[in-house]
Amino acid sequence: MTALRRVCVYCGSSLGRRPAFGAAARALGRVLAHRGVGLVYGGAHVGLMGMVADAVLDADGEAFGVIPASLVEAEIAHRGLTELHVVTSMADRKARMGELADAFIALPGGFGTLEEFFETVTAVQLGLHAKPCGLLDVDGFFAPLLTFLDHAVDEGMVRPENRAILVVDDDPDRLLDQLASWEPAPRPRWA
Repeated sequence: MTALRRVCVYCGSSLGRRPAFGAAARALGRVLAHRGVGLVYGGAHVGLMGMVADAVLDADGEAFGVIPASLVEAEIAHRGLTELHVVTSMADRKARMGELADAFIALPGGFGTLEEFFETVTAVQLGLHAKPCGLLDVDGFFAPLLTFLDHAVDEGMVRPENRAILVVDDDPDRLLDQLASWEPAPRPRWA
């Protein structure tokens, strides 16, 4: 069992085309706040990032942002957070977010969301940490990615036990329950 004090959410700095993306960001924010679980995220007030943070704050929860100074200068930092950590680089941002969080969730997003999320998943695979990683699959957004990952398993490029690192659900409450009960698989000796 994993005690979820804070969950890091990776998601888009844009809203995307589907209203369901924003609805899911708001729903996840409310669920985190109602459970007393703090949000850790990229610190912006724009896109889905801003929506999830605003939902947490509107429900009297805690939101911790981590943002590089260059993005503060670009005026996208959220100014109403519980704490805003300003760091030097994107690498520092990822490291600090990882330190603050007990689990990780990806909502719809682009290259940055996927890069940050899969770096976290890879760290689990390598045994660098044992924190659960989940995808909130809004309207099947991640379905093509999950099909690809199953293909990678079939092709022998991803081990089944590593594919099982990913927890997937389309409901924020169920996803958080699964993350809280997640147990890492034993690592192969070669890893």
